[in-house]
Amino acid sequence: MTTAAITGIHHVKFPVSDLATSRSWYERVLGLQVHLEFEDDDGVVRGVAGSVPGMGELGLALRENPEAARGFAGFDPVSFGIADKAAADAWAARLDELGIEHSPVIDATAGWIVSFHDPDGIEIRLYSFAMHGRDQTGRPGYGRPVRVRTG
Repeated sequence: MTTAAITGIHHVKFPVSDLATSRSWYERVLGLQVHLEFEDDDGVVRGVAGSVPGMGELGLALRENPEAARGFAGFDPVSFGIADKAAADAWAARLDELGIEHSPVIDATAGWIVSFHDPDGIEIRLYSFAMHGRDQTGRPGYGRPVRVRTG
């Protein structure tokens, strides 16, 4: 008998308003390597899926859906993992080279973050697995440990 268990994340899918524009951007900025194209009933390619170097088995997909893309603008649906502060600094430098506007390297709740936006305004966050060890409890907008209720 198998156990009903989640074993990981298969892929992340972003809604986009213009597939060609977003595909080019994700290829240039994140190194997306497209392996699959998805046609609608009318024969027009409205989605792509592939991989991003460093993300292991996790896939990345883009699906043309302008209404959903507008709804995601300004929101960060996923944070991609990076190693540490040095990686955050390297990404900030890479984004500068590409002319992509981004946040400074931020001391987040547990590690370091660099944030930027795709062509539809969806926020992409690169969050370090390494922790900085600072207690951010009490800072507005930062997480805090869950409080256990007694009684």
